[in-house]
Amino acid sequence: MKPKLKWVLIAAGLLLLFLGSYSRIPTQLISSLTGNGSDPQSAVAPTMGRVTMIDLGATECIPCKMMAPMIEELRREYAGKADILFIDVWKNPGEARKYGIRAIPTQIFFTANGKEVHRNVGFMDKERIVRMLSTLGVS
Repeated sequence: MKPKLKWVLIAAGLLLLFLGSYSRIPTQLISSLTGNGSDPQSAVAPTMGRVTMIDLGATECIPCKMMAPMIEELRREYAGKADILFIDVWKNPGEARKYGIRAIPTQIFFTANGKEVHRNVGFMDKERIVRMLSTLGVS
């Protein structure tokens, strides 16, 4: 076998192995983030009186899967201080239309009175999310 072909096959195998490891977000994490996640009537809205971040994505989206453990961690850390919510827009397409989502993941930040103040399209790391929450007065 030619050396160049050997390296191409090794790279292809590693890519398949990598993609296979990101096949799904664990079910327990999804249910804790979305409730039952499949009810199209379950509209999610910013909580009045509390700063809210809504992460709009999908359970099969790779950047969304990368963010899921971080979103769960933030949800626990900010419990009682801010609401950190997840909406699977593939299961709830009405929510995507409601928020004007054109790409996922998208994070939207709302003030305590429900006004949208920031929108990020794409992966957003924990440090930036924490900084944005801090800017909105959440410690």
